[in-house]
Amino acid sequence: MKNTQLLTSLRYALFGALAVTTSQVNAESIAITNATVYTVAKQGILSQATVLVEDGKITALYSKGEVPESLNADTVIDAKGRILTPGFIASGNLLGLVEVGAVSATRDSSDKEADETFDASLAFNPKSTLIAYARKGGITSSLVTPYGGEKVFTGQSFVVNLSGDFDSVIAGQNAVIVSLGSNSKGSRATKLQTLSNKLEDAQKALAKAEKAKTSNKKGKEEKEAKIPSRSEQVMNDLLSGDKPLIAYADRATDILFLLKLKQQFNLNLVLAGASDAVLVSDEIAKANVTVMMSAIDNLPGSFDSLHNSLINVAKLTKAGVKVIISNSGESHNINQLRFDAGVAIANGLEKTSALAAVTANVADSFNLNSGRIAVGKNADLVLWSSDPFEISTKVDAMWINGQAMSLKSRQDALRERYTTTTDMPRAYTK
Repeated sequence: MKNTQLLTSLRYALFGALAVTTSQVNAESIAITNATVYTVAKQGILSQATVLVEDGKITALYSKGEVPESLNADTVIDAKGRILTPGFIASGNLLGLVEVGAVSATRDSSDKEADETFDASLAFNPKSTLIAYARKGGITSSLVTPYGGEKVFTGQSFVVNLSGDFDSVIAGQNAVIVSLGSNSKGSRATKLQTLSNKLEDAQKALAKAEKAKTSNKKGKEEKEAKIPSRSEQVMNDLLSGDKPLIAYADRATDILFLLKLKQQFNLNLVLAGASDAVLVSDEIAKANVTVMMSAIDNLPGSFDSLHNSLINVAKLTKAGVKVIISNSGESHNINQLRFDAGVAIANGLEKTSALAAVTANVADSFNLNSGRIAVGKNADLVLWSSDPFEISTKVDAMWINGQAMSLKSRQDALRERYTTTTDMPRAYTK
């Protein structure tokens, strides 16, 4: 009995010590000094600047002449002139939903019956080995977009940070996804008509409900308001602008149709894929619509994408379109996002615009408190060995919500295992 009580006391003591330690870690303040800070904000690029972080947020940003003589921080890191950027935000991928594409049991990105209510974030795996691998590319968060099923509406996207923690889903069901374009069977018109009809029906239902509410006479017993179904609530969120509509469409005629729907229903529209966007760039810019596209698609993937080109990101940006550079929909090699942005730079995109296309533009389009180095933003930061868009550059340090992240991946562990001399049996290393 005494032994049991002693063990219990020790457990509580250990738990208390761990709680104190965790609290201290979460409250740790950091000062990153002497950095070349790419703010992606009004301040632009600051040399020999200092960034203060506390409780996971950026609390101060000082240019060279503003740095106080003493910094009140638990940890001071001398960047030695290296580049500090916001953490990159990947988008349009399946990170945490697909571990091995060829193994069906590891794929949670789609379902035959999926519709606008499909919430794939419930299947997100924060312990996926691909997350640590993605961090090596300077990526601190990701907009995950499931494929859904066979319907026009394929589900809802969600945003995660790449901390690997179980609570790393930071914005669930944050945008609604539709997939338009050509079909192997049937007509593309069916999808366009379905989308238009669902929006129109939802708008009429809202107007009818509002009319019934205002027509109730004073003193008359008011009927209990009908609770919308989950599907109806999703459509209402689209009409109110609370959720963006991510529309995958390549052909110019489909894009123009979507722009009309945006105007008719006041949608918060994001075009994805959008190979033909360069043909209607003025219309897209005028409508203030974001385009989420690959920077490395230079060949047609279908008759809808005949205008794929390495110069598309630069052309759209110069036309005044806000562009998000995204990967090509898979879960591996997301860490190559910075190389994709580098390709866009090599084909006419300004470097500052490329940085915005993988940080601030994503945050702005999906209402995230990240993507910039500014007071009040989440402390998702990356310290680079050199220019982040150069292939030889590496991530020297990374913070997510102010917490330092490991830069070691499964690939690193395997390399060490098979190249390090060890006393373990030969089968372990060969």
